[in-house]
Amino acid sequence: MISFRRTPSMAISIALALLALGACQKTQQAAAPATPAPAADASPPVAVVNGTPINRDEYDTLVRELLHGKQQELTPEQKNQVLDQLIRINLVAAQADKDGLDKDPEALAQLKLLRMQVLGDAEQRKFMKGVEPTDAELHAEYDADVGAMDKTEYKARHILVPTKDDAEKVIKRLQKGAKFEELAKTTSTDTSKNNGGDLGWFTSARMVKPFADAVKTLKKGEYTQAPVQTQFGWHVILLEDTRPLAPPPFDQVKGQLANSIKQKKWQAYLEDLEKKAKIEKKLT
Repeated sequence: MISFRRTPSMAISIALALLALGACQKTQQAAAPATPAPAADASPPVAVVNGTPINRDEYDTLVRELLHGKQQELTPEQKNQVLDQLIRINLVAAQADKDGLDKDPEALAQLKLLRMQVLGDAEQRKFMKGVEPTDAELHAEYDADVGAMDKTEYKARHILVPTKDDAEKVIKRLQKGAKFEELAKTTSTDTSKNNGGDLGWFTSARMVKPFADAVKTLKKGEYTQAPVQTQFGWHVILLEDTRPLAPPPFDQVKGQLANSIKQKKWQAYLEDLEKKAKIEKKLT
């Protein structure tokens, strides 16, 4: 069940976005020469508040916001809850307008920013629809990802301690025959100590570089003979096992590949816009 309780900030954000677009339209209308009256709004009203219609497009937009884009049929009760929320947003926005807040500098800045964000999102959606990857692009992206991915998974334990001296003491105890799991339980500061330092199976990409580099140098059953430092502290690492890692089938990740390609094209589009624009930074 979707909850329709919304934070005030979200409600205000939607109201501001609608006001921003409305303010822009008013400005454009004021600047334009007189023209014949436009045709009636193609979007039918779902309510009229103090003579001002709330159209279906505004209602549908709020539904999408509440459902985070998910497709779901609402019950009659839920539909009424959404409409009630939209009416409240309209009432508050109208009161803010009466109170002159549409001229408040901070509110105006928020309206301008929200307008840019709304239009920017619309531009991105339009762009994405026109750049569906070809089969060749998908396979090229897949081959590149497979080439860059880890080919091995590691199963290891570790002991994390605050200082290098502490780690060296752990290594000396291991050299004298102490069991790694027991030392992890009694000396490690990591939560994995409850499992004897067991980290399970992982790829090197999931670990910070110094840790991953150290694991790659070990053979099965070996532990690091020198402390390994990361931003978390000092580690002593035991490699228990390795296994080959097969890449996922192409069809299984085809959707992810398409999204990745489209995001790269969008990023290139943004960079091209920046190159063509005349930009003067004046922030002090």
